[in-house]
Amino acid sequence: MFPTVPDRVLTGLARTEGGPDALDLLVRDQDTRRLLVLRAVLDAAEAAGPAVCDAGRKARLRDDWALLAEADRAASPGAGEAGPAGSPARARLFHPLTGPWARSCLRGLDGGPGAEADDPARTRTLHRDLAHFSAVAAVAAAVAGLPFATRLTARAGVLTLPSLGALHTADPGDVPVDVSHRDGVLTIRQHDAPDVRVHLANGTGAWSGAPAWTPAHTLPALLPAAAPVPLDDLDPYREPPYSSHRGSLSGVATLDDAERKRWLQGWHGTAVALRSGGAHRLTEAAALLRCLVPLKMPPEAGTGRGSCSATRREAFGALLSSTPPDPVTFAATLVHELQHAKLAALGDLVTLHRAGPEPRYFAPWRPDPRPYDGLLQGTYSHLALAAFHQRRALLGRPPERAWAWSQHARYHAQVGAALPALVGSPDLTPPGRLFVDEMAATYQRMADHPAPRDHTARAQAYVASARALWTRRHAPALPLPNE
Repeated sequence: MFPTVPDRVLTGLARTEGGPDALDLLVRDQDTRRLLVLRAVLDAAEAAGPAVCDAGRKARLRDDWALLAEADRAASPGAGEAGPAGSPARARLFHPLTGPWARSCLRGLDGGPGAEADDPARTRTLHRDLAHFSAVAAVAAAVAGLPFATRLTARAGVLTLPSLGALHTADPGDVPVDVSHRDGVLTIRQHDAPDVRVHLANGTGAWSGAPAWTPAHTLPALLPAAAPVPLDDLDPYREPPYSSHRGSLSGVATLDDAERKRWLQGWHGTAVALRSGGAHRLTEAAALLRCLVPLKMPPEAGTGRGSCSATRREAFGALLSSTPPDPVTFAATLVHELQHAKLAALGDLVTLHRAGPEPRYFAPWRPDPRPYDGLLQGTYSHLALAAFHQRRALLGRPPERAWAWSQHARYHAQVGAALPALVGSPDLTPPGRLFVDEMAATYQRMADHPAPRDHTARAQAYVASARALWTRRHAPALPLPNE
């Protein structure tokens, strides 16, 4: 069912590049896996006992899926929403944040301990999850131009229509809301409140004169033929689980008008900055990035170029980031995080190693020991950043060169410190050996254009200091490799 990965694709990705065929392979595979997860949700709901998912909710899931299928059939080429998924229905199913929704449904439907009706919190979460699928189906049908009338459920006083916007209901609870669509206009009716008319815009978003309606927002496309990039601060599934927060990662943000303008200012020029680090950087961002989720700025980030960012394995195509301070910094953030997305997607297709999860390895960018897979992920993203900044230093304008060289020297030295553990691992599979060896060759080729000596010396001194501190803290407690 899943495609094989040719060696040429594997080596191209190992260089932190990968042409259109490699990117298309990753995207198509992730979309296929999303459909399988959705099928698993429907199957789990059908198999669940009435205490977990009653007959009414099962019937509603079937009706919602039928509406999605009708929307998929109704969308002819060029109609509805343009984008990587091809039709309004598929765009909604392949939207990154549908992944966390599906995982939450599966957790509630798994039938294990705590899944019964005597766990009110878990039951309430599952019911909210299942109700959200109705909103996904309604949006797909509306964007496909289908007339319909349905009843949706607002969550804690907010009815979210993914990619269109959100309505703050008159009642602050989980309340029913009637929604109908005809000729590009949604009519939203709730108890004890005036009807709200929402007009669908071309592409993502919808507008209304009602103060209770908050439209979804987008940022300009990275390439002329690409779709705008959703800036999603409304979806209820955009908040990552606490365990996925790493370092200074902050919580998700809901933006006001001033913050949206700051996002637009930081985004403007990002495409040019990406291209300055290599045309393939812009190509991969346009191919892989499907939505941005704004994060709150962590207090320790301070001013200047500080920010925080993350990706989520279950939300392929989503990038979480605090407000970008400038285009170059945000371009580097995209390069960094999209490598995580690429390597995670590749790992779903091919086993690169069989190392265990024990944290034992030194990574100059982290104070704690890393498992092998974490070291591989970090080294891969840092290798891409070293290449990105080296190209900017070699081809950029003089005012930017010193900063670009300092960044390149830093990342290059960090990669050099991590590579021996990756290359020397006995747990690499044959594809993994090919991949890691090509990473090492890419690192070595960068030495053909070294950073100025002062930048290199400072970077190497930093890595040596980080290694000495890490060794004092952790080495005595770590098991030997053969234990």
